[in-house]
Amino acid sequence: MIIKSRAKLVEGFKSVIDNGRAHSVVTDLPEKLGGTDKGPTALELAVMGLAGCISTIFTLVAKKMKVQVEALEVEVEAEKPDTAATITSATVITKVKSPADEETIKKVYELTLKNCPVGVLFEKAGVKVTHKVEKIS
Repeated sequence: MIIKSRAKLVEGFKSVIDNGRAHSVVTDLPEKLGGTDKGPTALELAVMGLAGCISTIFTLVAKKMKVQVEALEVEVEAEKPDTAATITSATVITKVKSPADEETIKKVYELTLKNCPVGVLFEKAGVKVTHKVEKIS
């Protein structure tokens, strides 16, 4: 599989990035860094990608295991110290509403982490990621 992306600078720090499949996003810097705040930064987009990947892979794994998911929310909080070049740690809180028991939800989550390509990328980059999965009602 080849994944393509192209970024085109629009003005200032604002860029439009596409994936070659008719999907695009805008990135920009906050005003305090000289941008116009018309989109997330590229680093914020990477963190958003982690949340989206966990959500997607969890849903795929649950479907394969025939586990019903009524609601799912993934929150990621990543830390980039001023002295670091990139993110050094992140906390992921995944909230799942399902009739399945907690043990089954945790099994789905374990398989999700093994198969989430963005999560694997964060891991290989040395980002310390803490995970918490909660069954909600």
